[in-house]
Amino acid sequence: MLQQVYHSHELQAWERRWFAQQNSSFGLMQQVAWSIAQRLDTLFTHSQTKIRKIAIWCGAGNNAGDGYCLASYLNQLGYHVEIFATPLGESQDLKLAVNVAKQDDLVIHSILNQNMQNQCSLNQNVITQFDCHIDALFGIGLNRDLDQFWQEVIQYFNAQSGLKIAIDIPSGLNANTGQPLPIAIKADRTYTVLGLKAGLFTGQAKEYSGIIDVISVIPTDAELKPIAQLAPNHIQLAQRQAFGHKGSYGHVLVIGGHADMGGAAMMAAESAFSAGAGKVTIVCDAKHHTAILARSPNIMLRDINALTMDDIQVLIDQVDAVSFGMGLGRDEWAEQQFLTWFAKVNVAKHLQVVLDADALWFLAIHSTQLKADTYLTPHPGEAAKLLNCSVQDIENDRIQAIQKLQHQYSGQWVLKGAGSLILEDQLWICTAGNAGMATGGMGDVLAGMIASLKAQFADKIALHDIVTLHALAGDRLAQQGERGIQAHHMQEAVYYVVNHANT
Repeated sequence: MLQQVYHSHELQAWERRWFAQQNSSFGLMQQVAWSIAQRLDTLFTHSQTKIRKIAIWCGAGNNAGDGYCLASYLNQLGYHVEIFATPLGESQDLKLAVNVAKQDDLVIHSILNQNMQNQCSLNQNVITQFDCHIDALFGIGLNRDLDQFWQEVIQYFNAQSGLKIAIDIPSGLNANTGQPLPIAIKADRTYTVLGLKAGLFTGQAKEYSGIIDVISVIPTDAELKPIAQLAPNHIQLAQRQAFGHKGSYGHVLVIGGHADMGGAAMMAAESAFSAGAGKVTIVCDAKHHTAILARSPNIMLRDINALTMDDIQVLIDQVDAVSFGMGLGRDEWAEQQFLTWFAKVNVAKHLQVVLDADALWFLAIHSTQLKADTYLTPHPGEAAKLLNCSVQDIENDRIQAIQKLQHQYSGQWVLKGAGSLILEDQLWICTAGNAGMATGGMGDVLAGMIASLKAQFADKIALHDIVTLHALAGDRLAQQGERGIQAHHMQEAVYYVVNHANT
């Protein structure tokens, strides 16, 4: 079953519709807290580390109300619970929740409104007192940078030992962009309320969210619309037919390889073969031919400087997919090559076209509308170039950025990075992958995989499935550790995941 992801405004509107039907807002708060208490009790019972003493950090809004109610339920389950709280806000539900906690005679420390010197001395005791810290400071409505006081509070929370739990979203993390504001709780586990938020999966979210568990306590209604879906990690690829031959599985053309940059085109071509392409040709500077043949004698080669316009057309007519831009360069020679080849591939109706790296650079300069079966794979820097903005603008709202890219250029898009976004007919978020993949050449491998699998399957495989296969290959490599992974190590991992995708 596909997992839907929502914008915070959609979830808040859903709540309002629920309350408008005369459902109790405080009752919902109690349901959420009870559900979390039950799951925490199961988690603590099976934990290898004994967890009996719990600190719940409560802010001034309804997220804090969840925390107060949770404190009461955990207390009833036999845990030693204490609350560390700010002054109360105006919410009536929050005040009801505080009264529940007081009726249970729970200890409530009003420390978060003290000066930082006093707070520091009190928190030294917190370090030694508790096995678990639960964050109920801010909810999904937070959309401003935290001031210095709150930044220090969150730093104190993160400095504590023991298990860290966040209610709804780690405080300080933007619920829609996954960006810290500018600091956030680093949770081991997040119990997110009602539905999944985009900010738990993209941007910097992986650093803060931990394991994510949904607390779904009210029925969805027809007006609730997701902003994205999580890309599934189980991919089905069709079995090969016994009578297939190399012409049955697509011919990929890799165009790039400036005289000073041969490696990128080589890695794209090798990954195209590893993903199952029947034939692969590289068009690049002849300077690199010997090195390519030494590594991969199955790759066919053409000298990019020796081709006539007729030669180029013949090549394009022979292949099924093009991966264009890896190691192309950004000088005058590269620009002329881009203009020459792009004019051909962008109008070839039979071609699946992947634009990456330097092809994206020149697309930003020579902006044009793309055909639907064009796949573009920018990292944030390339996306910023394409949208004429800063990298920070991209990272501040990755979802808005990828939507702008498709609106401006058409085509299908991958905005690479942690929690890669994929925009086809709808938006997908890739949850596979790891920090070890942040190394030069990984994008070249992805570009080769997209060309290869589109050459083999065309519209029978989705772009988000290919991105996920690439990420799963990276995760396979990372089983031995994330540090030191190199893109040219990916070939065997790619071979493995495409052959186990249908098992």
